[in-house]
Amino acid sequence: MPELRSIVESLLFVSDQPVSVARIQDAVPGTEAEAVRQAAAQLAAEYDSQGRAFGLQEVSGGYLLSSRPEYAEFVTRLRKGRDDARLSSAAMETLAIVAYRQPVSRAQVEAVRGVQSGALLRALLDKGLIRIAGREEVPGHPVLYGTTPRFLQALGLASLSDLPRPEDLK
Repeated sequence: MPELRSIVESLLFVSDQPVSVARIQDAVPGTEAEAVRQAAAQLAAEYDSQGRAFGLQEVSGGYLLSSRPEYAEFVTRLRKGRDDARLSSAAMETLAIVAYRQPVSRAQVEAVRGVQSGALLRALLDKGLIRIAGREEVPGHPVLYGTTPRFLQALGLASLSDLPRPEDLK
């Protein structure tokens, strides 16, 4: 059987989404979680020491191979015109409100923004950056929104606790 490090690398190479330790263990039965973590750490160190144009990140509860930030300009040019186009400032504002106040209702988002936000929330749902996180226990039971693993991946965050603190943004 090939070395675990090579197996982990091949699994990450073919995935465009973060791959959790549990999913790797499912693909390689009998593998210990710590062995998977060690293999990922070895790969990350190897890519860094070799100065590769890509690296291994721990994001959204899993591991992901991605290009390094210094090549973002070129990657952006390659991807130009894709559906994953940049978000408008209004969409970013709405996404930030959801991220920091989740679970949050449309009315709560609109109270912060001061304008209607239903269309923006639908667009963020369509892009997979937010999800329906439940319903509020008030009359009418409005939908509550929260962020998704794709949101974490897009921002390169391992978890929501990695978001900058609001007081640091001032």
